[in-house]
Amino acid sequence: MHALTDGVLTVIDDAPELLAIEPDDHHAQHVGTLSDGRQFLLTTPFEPAIGTSPGCEYIALYVFNESGELAEAKVGRIGPRSNTTDQTRQTLLSQWLLDLGGITLERIEVKPFAIERFGITFGLVPREPEDEDGSWTVEAQPGNYMAFFEPWDSGEYDT
Repeated sequence: MHALTDGVLTVIDDAPELLAIEPDDHHAQHVGTLSDGRQFLLTTPFEPAIGTSPGCEYIALYVFNESGELAEAKVGRIGPRSNTTDQTRQTLLSQWLLDLGGITLERIEVKPFAIERFGITFGLVPREPEDEDGSWTVEAQPGNYMAFFEPWDSGEYDT
């Protein structure tokens, strides 16, 4: 497993190898496979508005090979939530889904990863335990809007 920390890619031995994600009606609405067998996750990460920072909404498409390794990543900046409507976000999601062609919404099993876009870390980012008794987590970043815990094959996440 690899993790991106301060722009440096490092190897992590104890992190989860594969993470299952089940499609749902919340953050994992757009999860499945493409007609060629590759897996995908289309999602909406965000930077929260904190203090004087307006935050920012994004749309992210992650495409994985059949083994679950990240093959492609496309990230678009939508803008601050205060300037963005649900209709704008939904229009972009719909267009990006159409661009994928034939898809099947179904469970995927992918490897955690981290990429950098706009100077921000995006991805399903592994987090080491904070202490000896802690456990690994994998967080959808930015925004930490999906947090995965063992068992990694459950397909479930916390928000």
